[in-house]
Amino acid sequence: MNSSIIGKSAEAAVNFLFQHFRGGFDAFSAALGAVVKLLEDGLGAVPFIVMLVVLVAFALWRRGVAFSIFVGIALLAIHYMGLWAQTTSTLALVIAATFFSLVIGVPLGIWGARNKRVEMVLRSLLDLMQTMPAFVYLIPAVILFGLGRVPAVIATIVFAMPPVVRLTTLGIRQVREELLEAGRAFGSTDSQLLRKIQLPNALPSIMAGVNQTIMMALSMVVVASMIGAGGLGEYVLGGIQRLDIGIGFEGGLGVVLLAIVLDRLTESFGVKSKKARPGARTSKAGARAAART
Repeated sequence: MNSSIIGKSAEAAVNFLFQHFRGGFDAFSAALGAVVKLLEDGLGAVPFIVMLVVLVAFALWRRGVAFSIFVGIALLAIHYMGLWAQTTSTLALVIAATFFSLVIGVPLGIWGARNKRVEMVLRSLLDLMQTMPAFVYLIPAVILFGLGRVPAVIATIVFAMPPVVRLTTLGIRQVREELLEAGRAFGSTDSQLLRKIQLPNALPSIMAGVNQTIMMALSMVVVASMIGAGGLGEYVLGGIQRLDIGIGFEGGLGVVLLAIVLDRLTESFGVKSKKARPGARTSKAGARAAART
């Protein structure tokens, strides 16, 4: 099966990058690999009982007694199945991918909200990133970065970043115009309006983007395991390869429990933020603060 001129052009572009910038990709791969390894070693060094107490206490603070009990049962179930090491490995990958997605995605979302032409370009690019099959990202990632966690993180970032970009843009654009006018009336600059009015009022939408980014990163776990990402995805993949229903179910259940815990905890920040912002009174206070700084 031969590719068309479009496919050949994409292949030529990847080969050009590999041939002319291989040193840069190797250096970036080493740096990113070190970050992921540091995260994985740090999470792995924490005793299970300590992580259990911390997460249950955190869940109690954010969501209440019922959810904290669920978190305790979920973590104990993961530990009982012997999947705690794989869970910390997966969590390290998700944290790294989510962090870099936010570092790149939030500024892009802000830029898109303030520039319609940029927003049009970003929308087309994000549509491509979200609709392209996830397996396709693995091919150039492996060519440029080799096998292992680094290409898995890169592919996960590409797949998981669109929600935070879109929802950051949406949140900033939904800030009421009268609030911005109040800020300008107090003498705020554009950067002060962004920091003191737009971002605080857009925080629930941004946190929803963070939540969706984490969920999409978790959905890449099994796909990323095909190129050596390890963790729960590798456990599930092993069950698929051996047609072992028990192993596959346990690995899948571990992913589901981890996803529910992360989803509810991150979701709580958006809900709390929304409740904490009654409207004009908070925003006018922000406008005054922006004018003073």
